[in-house]
Amino acid sequence: MPGTRGPAGDRESLGMRLRAARRTAGLTLRDVAGSLGVSIGTWSAVENGLTRITDDRLAAAAVLLRTDPARLREPSATDVPADPDWRDFPPLQLAQPLAGALEAFVELGYHGAAVRDVAQRAGLSVAGVYHHWPTKQRLLIALLDLTMDDLRRRCRAARAEGDGPVERLVRLVECLALFHTYRRELGFIGASEMRSVEEPDRARIVAARRDVQRMVDDEVLEGRRRGLMATPLPREAARAVVTLCTALPQWWSPSGGFTPEAVAAQYVDFALDIVRARRGTAGVDAAAD
Repeated sequence: MPGTRGPAGDRESLGMRLRAARRTAGLTLRDVAGSLGVSIGTWSAVENGLTRITDDRLAAAAVLLRTDPARLREPSATDVPADPDWRDFPPLQLAQPLAGALEAFVELGYHGAAVRDVAQRAGLSVAGVYHHWPTKQRLLIALLDLTMDDLRRRCRAARAEGDGPVERLVRLVECLALFHTYRRELGFIGASEMRSVEEPDRARIVAARRDVQRMVDDEVLEGRRRGLMATPLPREAARAVVTLCTALPQWWSPSGGFTPEAVAAQYVDFALDIVRARRGTAGVDAAAD
């Protein structure tokens, strides 16, 4: 019986490598899923580390992605490219159907946008959209997966830079604010269209959103435990901080007078007020154990 790859941490790491290899090969989720004989949802779950993959299927994926199965299983340190700076937001590069879907969903809403609207904005025929994306729902799922993958990666990197709960909270809020301004269109549909997401994808995307919230929860709870934050309601305060940031796409505009960096600095200040942080602790709170 073919083996399966392995504990949750290993699955997440393997999924990240598979996703990177797929993007390098210029393939969509649909391309890979169709070639390997699985559903798009199943392959998306593999890339997100939520389900296991057999050795046989991993070998087939390696052939499709034009890479070595051994490198997918056990990459050396030199095989893994460093993540880009979490503060760096190059222009968003999307395949034509996804770019058209993003524009249509922001302008018209998911339920208000027809595939014809997506096709017009993508510069494609309706048949051209359906060639790669069988339903409008799959376009929405792909955009939300892309959003949460990128946001979680950036949040983890930002959090890792902090020394102690106050500084880690500062980094997380800065990251959330920058993401929801620089990537405001993705943030907008992430906030407004979760109601449109069907199962089983909804559960996976909700879990990813909770993962981001949990990062902030943990820092506020730890800050409260150490006496560095005085809020009597740490979980509620953490949720207020995240909600503050995720609401940015509702009003922020690049023509509005505030740069993303200026907004991020403002929102860090707001967040520290919400959790009642001791000012001046961001650089020394690690010593408060």
